[in-house]
Amino acid sequence: MPRLTLLAPLGAALFTLAWLVLGFISPGYRLFDIVIEPYSPIAQPISGLGLGVTGAWMNGAFILSGLLIIAGVIASRPLWPIGRAGTVSTVALSVTGLGMVIDGIFTLESVMLHLLGFLLAVGGGVVGFVAASVALRRAWKRGSVVLASTAFVVLALFVVFMAIFDPYGAGANEGVAGLVQRALVTVLLGGIALLTLGLRARR
Repeated sequence: MPRLTLLAPLGAALFTLAWLVLGFISPGYRLFDIVIEPYSPIAQPISGLGLGVTGAWMNGAFILSGLLIIAGVIASRPLWPIGRAGTVSTVALSVTGLGMVIDGIFTLESVMLHLLGFLLAVGGGVVGFVAASVALRRAWKRGSVVLASTAFVVLALFVVFMAIFDPYGAGANEGVAGLVQRALVTVLLGGIALLTLGLRARR
């Protein structure tokens, strides 16, 4: 069972590799009647890769990575100290994986459902890291501090992204919203990988 915890960092690595590679490949995409080209990883959100020639690959990465994260997080539950906080963290971080699956099923053309997936992924991560910090405050003090800091950074990057993201500006490849979102996703998935690997190592 502890070996299955490796599925979570595997899912995080797979998703990161997908948006890195496909971001260089994508020539652009069509959203409704708007053609956006070329694709800019700096201005455009990751979700733009879910449309156009890279759509099938990116959406597959959303779904597969989300499922791997859910499986790895659930498999790590027996490694937690006894207490409710560990259960809360397990459920919340599984919601992050669920949000990724939703984003893979519903692209930007289903904007409200896609946004729901994004909110679930980010919100699940913030709650999960805070709960993990509480659960591990005695058993893994350094990890507890890192996880609490990760929750703060994820939330801060989310606020910045929502404040600066302009769909019309992004469509014209203006701004740095895509870069901020990539930093957000990297910290979020990196935190999940760190947590599951840390729990496994302490076991």
